[in-house]
Amino acid sequence: MEQHRINAGPLTVTIKASGAEPTSIAHATAGEVLWQAGPAWPRHAPVLFPIVGALAHDEYRHGARSFKLGRHGFARDLDFAWTDVASDACTLTLVDDDRTFALFPFRFRLDIRYSFAADTLAVAHTVHNPGIETLPASLGAHPAFRWPLADGVPKEAHVLTFAHEEPEPIRRLAGALLDPTPFPTPIRGRELTLDPSLFDADAIILARPRSTSVTYSASGTPRLHFSWTGFEQLGLWSNLGGDFVCIEPWYGYASPVEFDGDFAEKPGLMHLPPGASMDFEWRVRIAEPGG
Repeated sequence: MEQHRINAGPLTVTIKASGAEPTSIAHATAGEVLWQAGPAWPRHAPVLFPIVGALAHDEYRHGARSFKLGRHGFARDLDFAWTDVASDACTLTLVDDDRTFALFPFRFRLDIRYSFAADTLAVAHTVHNPGIETLPASLGAHPAFRWPLADGVPKEAHVLTFAHEEPEPIRRLAGALLDPTPFPTPIRGRELTLDPSLFDADAIILARPRSTSVTYSASGTPRLHFSWTGFEQLGLWSNLGGDFVCIEPWYGYASPVEFDGDFAEKPGLMHLPPGASMDFEWRVRIAEPGG
């Protein structure tokens, strides 16, 4: 089965087996809110695993061996298995095999479950280590939402409103790697007014956000209430010329510019002992203007 559609209340969500990626999040009256892919960026909401961001020269060392691994890892490009399918929920699973061992010499199981809680879509991720050695890995979500949210509304009218003030400096990328320099935050109190120029220097990275939720809206458009648990960082990104903005909860980030150690020592990784699991989730609720 290439794709499956689930529905509950006002929400209808379509998920494809390739990358376990949602291709549509549609509200009965607000319409489609997910970016529908296109030349500016051909994805919708990829899963980032077993790394978030890039490695120097797209390669790393583990022990005496070297491996090639492209930006954001391989999960977004592999077919997941459908392990549970219902009209209002589904679970997809990716496990290690010969393809992944050639890129990443660790055992893993990644389960992604799409379900609903009232009028909210919940996307739960569980990373499990079935192996006999520690699993070092990162996990990230990368959902892209329409920007503007409604036709005729300027991009600059849209605001991200965080649950708490976010005064800490942000991080940026330097040649796809994490720049060690802290930069002043463009967030004013709890609000970030969106503008394409914010992304001239690539992603905005909140290394330790105080908030675990944010509202994305503009006057006269639907309001997206987005929240997350388990993730430690938050990335915000848009491609110049793309009519989308990505709200990305991460556990992990690109290799720091100065990092040159064994992969297991890379900053930002989870380290799962044999038999252990970690749970992560992002949620989105779509409300009518003013809701």
